[in-house]
Amino acid sequence: MTGLDPVSYVAAISRKSFPPGLGRATTRRALLFGSAAAAALAATPGIAGPLVPARAKPRWTGAWTTANTATPAGEPVLPAGRTVRQVVHLSLGGVQPRLTLTNEFGPTPVRLGEVAIGVRAGGPDSTAMRPATIRRVTFGGRADALLPAGGTLLSDPVPDLPLPPGTDLVIAYYLPDPTRIGTVGTHAYQLNRIVPGNTAAAPDPAGGVAGTRYLLLGGVSVRTTGHSAAVVAFGDSITCGASTTLGANHRWPDRLADRIRAAGLPLGVLNTGINGNRLVAGPDLPAPAGAGGSGGSAPTAVVDNVSIGPAGLRRLDRDALEQPGARYLITLIGINDIRHGTAAPPLIAGHRELIARARRAGFTVLGGTLLPMGGSGRDAPAYRLARGALNEWIRGSGEYDAVIDFDAAIRDGAHPERMWPGYDSGDHLHPNDAGMLALASAVPLALLR
Repeated sequence: MTGLDPVSYVAAISRKSFPPGLGRATTRRALLFGSAAAAALAATPGIAGPLVPARAKPRWTGAWTTANTATPAGEPVLPAGRTVRQVVHLSLGGVQPRLTLTNEFGPTPVRLGEVAIGVRAGGPDSTAMRPATIRRVTFGGRADALLPAGGTLLSDPVPDLPLPPGTDLVIAYYLPDPTRIGTVGTHAYQLNRIVPGNTAAAPDPAGGVAGTRYLLLGGVSVRTTGHSAAVVAFGDSITCGASTTLGANHRWPDRLADRIRAAGLPLGVLNTGINGNRLVAGPDLPAPAGAGGSGGSAPTAVVDNVSIGPAGLRRLDRDALEQPGARYLITLIGINDIRHGTAAPPLIAGHRELIARARRAGFTVLGGTLLPMGGSGRDAPAYRLARGALNEWIRGSGEYDAVIDFDAAIRDGAHPERMWPGYDSGDHLHPNDAGMLALASAVPLALLR
């Protein structure tokens, strides 16, 4: 939280006391050597276009999202009469929040009997809501809604609920029918709960079953009074938050959002990492040379019992380019391609396609180097060579608008193919909480002003 309660926050909004708005977005091509303490930047002007002035029309900007995949075929059916209560951590503050619910991978429609939101009360294990903040959510003026198979729903704006940046928001919806959940964010790194009965608008219902996935959630956007934009973090389990403390919001995009708030920048940060995700290929997808720009989604594939979701190039539009208010894209993706045998040339081709599509959509595109994986379960000489070649291209090609050297921020100086032990979660692949902070600190905020 920012130290402002909702009443004080709406007063700040009425005074229009937000930090200065963003001007013309500037595209930069640079090599950035990131560390937890410092980063050096050299930049040249580029081609990114201006943000749309907020006064032109009401605008909503993404404050939270998750990247979804399909559930396994054997996913059990939820019994009738259950309420799903889930907690999301908002990176951007504003008013009139709107929810996106998604059943993109679901084979059947889902009936929602009631949907409500409220500011969380209690600690990281809680799905309780502060009673004064509880608001019912409507869809086209109706309290109930049908979430179509393969589709999404955008709620009406929720009135009279100002939300400071950093708010933990509880989203609760009641499922009156037996329901097979087909669309999930597989790793929430947040404790959520499924409770018997219709408790969507209840402050703190007892009982229920805890879980650590996001079910049928797409995102939360807020209306801002001045210029605002969103930064999309696009990656795999390292971005999603693997090995971070449950409920602590210590994923590197969360820590980047902390820095952005401290600097007073009106920016949301949207985490679109999927555990095990690849950029260019999966069992259900061709190699990148044949990957077009359709942005469609393919069913989830499972490799080594890890859900990899639609490959990055297939989900780029949905998870990044179509996010409300998004203007910046930070990539940290490719290590799973390498660990499953993809060589550097097709990966480079995949990154080039990603850059081209994001530029056409008006994004500033920031390329992150891949982290060391020495000592991990799939460490091998060929994989080290592929990672080194891809990182050399990201750093030296000049094709990204700027380069964020995540590798330099986290590697062991004495053993550069390995992560520094103080940042290693123990598997030599995923950073711990301190390592996530180092990654976030490697992003120069000058690129986002």
